[in-house]
Amino acid sequence: MIGLIVKIFVCPITVMIASLIFANVYYANLIQAITVGLVLAVAAHMMEVLILKKRTFWISTIIDFFAAALIVYVVSGLFATSVVTIGGAFLTAILLTFTEVIQHSWLINSGKITNLRC
Repeated sequence: MIGLIVKIFVCPITVMIASLIFANVYYANLIQAITVGLVLAVAAHMMEVLILKKRTFWISTIIDFFAAALIVYVVSGLFATSVVTIGGAFLTAILLTFTEVIQHSWLINSGKITNLRC
C-alpha cells in the first residue's frame, strides 16, 4: 500500500515536470497533468502487485515503461486542450521509468514487496 501512496504523489509531479521541460508535452491546465499522473499511479501499482518480484525487476521496469508511454498518450488524448505527441509520451515514460527504478529497488530492498501480494 505504501507503494501506491508514493506513486500518487510521484506520478503527477513527474507528469507536471515533463510538461514543463518537453515542448511536445502540453497540458492546458494543471488538473489534466494530475489526472494523467493519477491514472499512471493506479496502473503502475497494479502492475507492481501482479508482476514485481526480486527476479522480475527489469521485466517489470520495461513493462512499466511501455505501459506509461501508452497511458500518457491515450489519456492525454482524451483532453481537447492537451497536446502530447508519441515522442512526448515516450520522453515522459523515460522520466517515469527513472522514478519506477528507484521505487522498485526500494520496495524490494526494504522487503515491502512481499506485502504487495494478497
